[in-house]
Amino acid sequence: MHSSLMEAPLFPRESGQFIAERSQDVFVEDEGVQKVAEMLFTLRHSDDLTASGWKKALNWVFVVDTMNFSFWPEKETQQCEVTYKGTTYTGYMTLCAAITRAMDEGIPITDPKYFSQISVDELAHVLRSDNETPMPMLQERHKVLTEGGCVLLEHGGSFRSFISQAGNDAQKMVELIVKKIPSYRDEATYEGRRISFYKRAQILVADFWGVLEARGEGNITNMDGLTMFADYRVPQALVYLGALRYSDALMQTLRKGELLCSGDRREVEIRGCSIWCVELIRERLHKLVQEGGGQSCDINAVIIDFYLWPYAKQHHKEMAHIPIHHTRCIYY
Repeated sequence: MHSSLMEAPLFPRESGQFIAERSQDVFVEDEGVQKVAEMLFTLRHSDDLTASGWKKALNWVFVVDTMNFSFWPEKETQQCEVTYKGTTYTGYMTLCAAITRAMDEGIPITDPKYFSQISVDELAHVLRSDNETPMPMLQERHKVLTEGGCVLLEHGGSFRSFISQAGNDAQKMVELIVKKIPSYRDEATYEGRRISFYKRAQILVADFWGVLEARGEGNITNMDGLTMFADYRVPQALVYLGALRYSDALMQTLRKGELLCSGDRREVEIRGCSIWCVELIRERLHKLVQEGGGQSCDINAVIIDFYLWPYAKQHHKEMAHIPIHHTRCIYY
């Protein structure tokens, strides 16, 4: 057995640093890091830097985050759409709308007893699109949802009872999720090291934190241990803002619309450098707050991500010339 297969993977932050120091096609740009930090500094008191309103129930959050991957359409013109209460949603929001719609229809979609044994046809109905384009990867969504439901049933029957085994420590929560639920094991090998991104596991913990904060019970420690959620939207925003740079060769590959396999060196570099880039933005932001005579800064990587993701969605037309990378997988 090769030794690197036995060792535990580096955590996402260490993975990001490890990758950024060796990356061949993706580069963190210092001037851009400064620019983004300054932009966030001017916005730090605005509502853009707080978590969102849909997420109220913990089992709802578990169902959505377990299926939170791969919403990009095969053709830009063919987006899966769900209309809920008069608003039409695309991308990740179609999933949120579909789960909420199912609840309105009396389907117990957030009950682990139900979703641990939901059929593919039942899930297809829950996730149905309002146009001809279905949500991608139905079979995979079914597999990970039923698997996740079974794990919850083995640990008290709710997300709350499951996650409570990790105490109040965000880092331990991520470790627990990844250990117990295979679909959350978002790992790869880079330059001979096992590394991790844990995008959905970290989002699940961040959403848990958000729900508890909203209820006034937020006493989760170690949130600073989480990194940004390495997906395909935020790297595009970081390139657009000049904080990340792609090599010409990588740009050409992405412009051609070539699919990158999960675990491809370039795909790993895009995700890892994004994580490290946001870590450096956060450090710079802390400095700006200190220099401004402000009190200690509680903006963590999660909050920066919560800002950059909507920023990417709002500015997608201006960013259209920067290609996103396409990887069909269950991790993001």
